Amino acid sequence: MLLFQDLAVVPLLILVPALSQSPEAMAGTLAVAALKAAVVLALILVFGQRLMRGWFHIVARRRSAELFMLNVLLITLGLAYLTELAGLSLALGAFLAGMLISETEYRYQVEEDIKPFRDVLLGLFFITVGMFLDVRAIAGQWPWVAGLLGLLLAGKFVLIAGLSRAFGATPGTAMRSGLWLCAGGEFGFVLISHIKDLPLLPGAALQVVTAALVLSMLCAPLIVMHSEKLVMRFCASEWMLRAMELTQIAARSMATDKHAIICGYGRSGQYLARFMEQEGVSYVALDLDPERVREAAAAGDTVVYGDAGRREALVAAGLMRASVLIVSYADPDSALRVLAMVRELRPELPVVVRAADESDFDRLSLAGAAEVVPETLESSIMLASHALVLLGVPINRVVRRFREVREQRYVLLRGFFHGATDAADDLDEARQPRLHSVVLNPGAWGIGRTIGELGLDRFEVAVSLIRRRGIRAVSPAPEARLEAGDVVVLLGLPDGLAAGENRLLKG
Repeated sequence: MLLFQDLAVVPLLILVPALSQSPEAMAGTLAVAALKAAVVLALILVFGQRLMRGWFHIVARRRSAELFMLNVLLITLGLAYLTELAGLSLALGAFLAGMLISETEYRYQVEEDIKPFRDVLLGLFFITVGMFLDVRAIAGQWPWVAGLLGLLLAGKFVLIAGLSRAFGATPGTAMRSGLWLCAGGEFGFVLISHIKDLPLLPGAALQVVTAALVLSMLCAPLIVMHSEKLVMRFCASEWMLRAMELTQIAARSMATDKHAIICGYGRSGQYLARFMEQEGVSYVALDLDPERVREAAAAGDTVVYGDAGRREALVAAGLMRASVLIVSYADPDSALRVLAMVRELRPELPVVVRAADESDFDRLSLAGAAEVVPETLESSIMLASHALVLLGVPINRVVRRFREVREQRYVLLRGFFHGATDAADDLDEARQPRLHSVVLNPGAWGIGRTIGELGLDRFEVAVSLIRRRGIRAVSPAPEARLEAGDVVVLLGLPDGLAAGENRLLKG
């Protein structure tokens, strides 16, 4: 709901300048402004996200932190300039830039990079709001300020609580929603800054509105703090409903395992994720290789672009709700940083760490690692076994699972998504089987054909997985027929993968 309130600023930023026109010209100006709003939102929602993902991928491939930061500034300032050229505001362009970036897998990294700018500029913004207020003028208008403050809080409460009730919420939930959202938002100051430059309201009225908005935000924490007492006081049925809700939540959570955070999504991280999937354990993986993130995400893996060595990335990945954290790369210095942050934020969270050899065992153990295990594929099996046991899976089931995997000659573990950082792993890298995701857009040759009809065997390529509308089919049968929009994950050597992709797309 807060996001929807923020999105409502977009048409308001476009329509407010039109309100300053004369009554004769207002109708036409409003129509033009509404058309601009529709065009801008359509371009952003339809084309913006796709273009932004591709552009960020190109920039991230250069693996330059400075270039990545400059790209964020370029997009933000460039969109602000374009919206100003279109007769709209600079603030609207910056807001739309934030919306687009938030829809990419690079959002966590961007959030971390711009944090110093965000904190400074946010403080500067609120300083300018405070400097705009005239305390003497407000003191002479305090009855109007108090009346407008009460009208704002009561009006938003009635509106939000009424809508919540109309959409089927219980009385307690509707009242709680109204109390939590009845205060004004910071985007109100953005609108006020635009209004003060237009002949819409006299200065004294703007002072009253700004003061009421500031006071509502100051009251918000107090209202939220006492909201439960108010709900319990005025909703007699809330005690019974709360008891029923707690019972239902407890019943569901008894059979539910919390997720795992995988730091690094190279070979070991991907093997580990597949073990998690075999046991039905949810996970979130963080990785800094954009090619690997894009291909694995296209195949349905829960991986995002982010630096596991940064506090905000771990918190965004759900550190406070996770049941286990696994460091799947052999970098002791980075692992020590992760352990320090986990020890500070969630000291009770078990952490399993991969190490190159036993020389780092003592350091990592003393830093708080629950388990330190050795390298490569067998290390992935050990990481998964410790993680699954810590997640509550019975030990006999874990042992049976890995016995089955070995008996199947690691069929489910073959291949990995190749990234730019894998290029120099070893001299025989070019002969290692790998995975590659191919999206079947409309017009692709393979649409409507079965896997057996594709003839991929001659390229020594196999279909490892098909993802269709969010559903993954591992090791599909030869009779499986492909559809438009499918993501086909191929397994094979580099040359064969290129030929197989060309076969799927062009025939």
